[in-house]
Amino acid sequence: MSVVTFGVALFCSFGTALAGGPWLPENVSTIGEDIDHLYRVIFVITTIMFVLTQGVLVFFIFRYRQRPGRRAAYVHDNATVETVWTVVPGIILLVLAVYQWNAWADAKIRAPDSDEAIRVEILAQQFEWNIRYPGPDGVFDTQDDLTMKNQLYIPRGKPVLVQLRALDVIHSFFLPNLRVKQDVLPGPRNTILLWFDANKSGTYEIACAELCGLGHYRMRGQLFVYTPEEFETWLENKYKAKTPPADWGWGWEDGV
Repeated sequence: MSVVTFGVALFCSFGTALAGGPWLPENVSTIGEDIDHLYRVIFVITTIMFVLTQGVLVFFIFRYRQRPGRRAAYVHDNATVETVWTVVPGIILLVLAVYQWNAWADAKIRAPDSDEAIRVEILAQQFEWNIRYPGPDGVFDTQDDLTMKNQLYIPRGKPVLVQLRALDVIHSFFLPNLRVKQDVLPGPRNTILLWFDANKSGTYEIACAELCGLGHYRMRGQLFVYTPEEFETWLENKYKAKTPPADWGWGWEDGV
């Protein structure tokens, strides 16, 4: 790739990143904009650092290139330069750690109240997503539970609490439109709690973002975001036409 071509590609990618990035799927999450904003901030910082370091590299290549009659000079070190390139990145990382705290807390720490949220259990296995809702009794792992494969239904504007577990290998639960991605390990002690809140109705992708075997490409599902009224109607119809639940599940974690 020529220097000109590389420069044009870098400029285009920088501009599109500032605009949100065309490669990013539509955001339908209440916290998605905060996450996208952090992405843009980090992209700008890394781009600036890339341009500076590569600019210095190119300058040195031309400035200190071999010339007839010129002898090379060997410099052992420069304490000032080494201090600067150590301290400056450290300060940047510290500022980013503080700057991103609220977004991180909303995504990973401040779980919604389980009494006000839709609770769902998801068991990942090669190569499907097993999804379970509690029945009318509100208790998991009982005979009135609802179970299905690769289809997750949620209401718009209401938080969803998910207990995620893997059956066999490492999987990664990925909702691109809600900016949710969570790795999960097999084993009963590795239950993960995550949450999200959709603000737009529609049908979106559920993907596995971890290579989990030869059939990994088939491990896809659909997320259906309904209005609250549509979700209640769907839930009532499912209760009426319910079949016996699949032979899997676990009790909701204590304190959740």
